Amino acid sequence: MSGETASQSPELLRRLLRAKDRMDAAPAEDWPVWRLARVSCISGAHFARSFKQAFGVPPHRYLLTRRIERATTLLRETDLPITEIAYRTGWRSLGTFGRTFRDITGRNPGEIRAYERSRMQDPGRVPACVLGAALRPALTMAVSEKRRRKAGDITGVQEKEAL
Repeated sequence: MSGETASQSPELLRRLLRAKDRMDAAPAEDWPVWRLARVSCISGAHFARSFKQAFGVPPHRYLLTRRIERATTLLRETDLPITEIAYRTGWRSLGTFGRTFRDITGRNPGEIRAYERSRMQDPGRVPACVLGAALRPALTMAVSEKRRRKAGDITGVQEKEAL
């Protein structure tokens, strides 16, 4: 949680954690803001704003991170086809899964499968929770913003020059 959480009440943080736990338990489900807000018993706008303040990322980015983590685990530990992994982790389209996965990890799912399997031949005595945290993708900016900057969008270039 971020340093700004001190301004949030413990009751609100418990409510936000309840929604976060639901996303963690079932990341493949649809979790629109209104549904998460209902789990937290607060309004949608207040939920989205408070979640970002408490955890440093908006709820949708957090959910994407969890889905990518789960997909990476399935790629590493199973022989399931990539299409099946995409559907099990909550994507409705293989194309969207592949593009988002590549944008976040820098590699396509097939490359990740080969890389992770070769790397994980002998993981040693590293606990799974530590390994998962170390491999967690950093999703600090929206995927669409990342694509714009990569493509050299004029507004992105102007923003960098202004800084």
